[in-house]
Parts: sequence; structure tokens; C-alpha cells
Amino acid sequence: MELHDVWFVLIAVLWTGYFFLEGFDFGIGVLTKLLARDRTEKRVLINTIGPVWDGNEVWLLSAGGATFAAFPEWYATLFSGFYLPLLLILVCLIVRGVAFEYRAKRPEEQWQRNWENAIFWTSLLPAFLWGVAFGNIVRGVKIDQDFEYVGNLWDLLNPYAILGGLVTLSLFTFHGAVFAALKTLGDIRERARKLALGLGLVTAVLALAFLLWTQADNGDGKSLVALVVAVVALVAAIGANQLGREGWAFALSGLTIIAAVAMLFLSLFPNVMPSSLNDEWSLTVTNASSSPYTLKIMTWCAVIATPVVMLYQGWTYWVFRKRIGTQHIAEAVH
Repeated sequence: MELHDVWFVLIAVLWTGYFFLEGFDFGIGVLTKLLARDRTEKRVLINTIGPVWDGNEVWLLSAGGATFAAFPEWYATLFSGFYLPLLLILVCLIVRGVAFEYRAKRPEEQWQRNWENAIFWTSLLPAFLWGVAFGNIVRGVKIDQDFEYVGNLWDLLNPYAILGGLVTLSLFTFHGAVFAALKTLGDIRERARKLALGLGLVTAVLALAFLLWTQADNGDGKSLVALVVAVVALVAAIGANQLGREGWAFALSGLTIIAAVAMLFLSLFPNVMPSSLNDEWSLTVTNASSSPYTLKIMTWCAVIATPVVMLYQGWTYWVFRKRIGTQHIAEAVH
């Protein structure tokens, strides 16, 4: 296997890790409107991800940095063609981080409500837009012979990509509901499990349609295996949730995300960004990659840094592993 193939796999792993981890905290942000009944319950939900949400975004930074260094042509075409959607995602992530920190800085009702609304919308929009972006990457976009995107914003809002956005939004929200059931106590835990059932059924319908469409257009035997794993894992996650096995439900909903993302990258390879105008103008792992020397240096850096990141992030989850409930929420002091 060539180094550019290795880095394609590594970038796929980084995106998978990002969607697995950031997926449930996007879901928690959406659930602050769908699940929480009052401000105390909103604080419970936010506190379940409080120690980890910023660490989860390390995976996005790593995926973007790895793409820039390993496949500069891919990075350039992607970030120029998808400029507005990616800018909107970036703005949402910035505002979301500020909202987590500033929400409780003042006691006024309107102040806290505004930041809580910001948390909801800046969780919902990226969860949807990431699906739109990856749907377009797999489907193919208008790339000319100079590897430049020549379409417009409306070309990105096609039925396949919008369906992809709905899948990621529903799947991340389901993932978040299962995580909420795993991390909370009392009535909110029971309501999270009930809500997860409905979300899981909606997700199953949307995901099956999207994955079958992907398989029909770009799939092969390997992607078909990933499709089956994703569907079986999602059904099993719904079943485990109904049985009250929150740990298994969370692991299986995570496996659903892993298998679904794997299917997208398997359908994409050896392309990294197909051209819908001419197959010969597509960006591939070969024509979009950096030099072998650059990839070799990156590989050594990844071998050293990746285990360190995974260890400290795993330690964070272990330290903050206990459940919380409304009884653990102290009265705010300003």
C-alpha cells in the first residue's frame, strides 16, 4: 500500500472519530430543546458534555490539517468550492463554544435563553451541513480540468446531499439521546430512552434510503458489507435502548456512525473528490497528494502524536464517567 493510500485511510479514521465523538455532543445540543423541560435539565444535558466537547473538536482540526498536508489539491478544491457551507459550520462552532462558556455568566433570563438558543442552532446546523458536504463529496461536484470547482452554492443543495444532511442530523441526535440516557439519572434518563426510540426509527428509514442510494451509485462489495453493518448496528442500538442497556446502545449507535462513514469513504476511493463533469478531471489519491517525502514525515509525526491524543482524551472520559442528575446541579452563583 502506497503512503497516499495510507493517508486516505488515516483521514477517514479521523473523520470517523470526529463524527463518533462530536456527533453525540451535537445531539445533546439539539436535545436541549427536544428533551429538557426546564433550565435545570438543560444544565444537566450541557454538563454531560461539558468536560469533553472541546476535546472532541481536536479530531476535526486533525482531519483538516491532515487533509491540507497530505492532499493539498483536495483541500484547496474542497475549501474553495464549499466555502460558504464550511464558513457557516466554522461560525457555528465558534458561537457554540462561546455559548457554553457565557451562558451562565449573568443571571438574566433573556441572557441565558439567548445563549441556550445559540447552543441549539449551532448544534443543529453543523450536524445537517456535514451530511450535505460529504454527500456532495461522494456524489461528485463540478470540477474542471484545472481541478477547480466551477459550480455554485445551489448545486450543492441537491436531493442526495440534502438527504445526507437529514441522515447525519437524525443519526447524531439519536446518538446524543442514547448518550443522555447513559449519562443521566432519574426522569430525564427515562425520557431520553423514550425519545431515542422515535429518533432511532426515523434515522433507520432515512439512513437506509441514503445508504442504498449510495450503494447503487458508487458502491462495491466492500461498501455493501459496511452498509449491512451500519443497518444491523442501528437496529441493534434501538433494541438495546429499549432493553435499558444504555452502554450497549451507545456503543452500537457509535458503530452505526463508524460503518456509515466507512461506507462513504469506501465508495469514494480511489477518488477524493469526483468530478461530475468528466471522470478524468476527478481528484484522486494519486493526483491530489503531497510528495512521498512529505507523507513520510507526516507518518512519523502521526505515529508519535496520535497515541498521546487518544490517551489523554480517553483519560478525560474515564475521569468524568459518572452519571449526573438534577440533584447534582447547584444553584447558580453570579
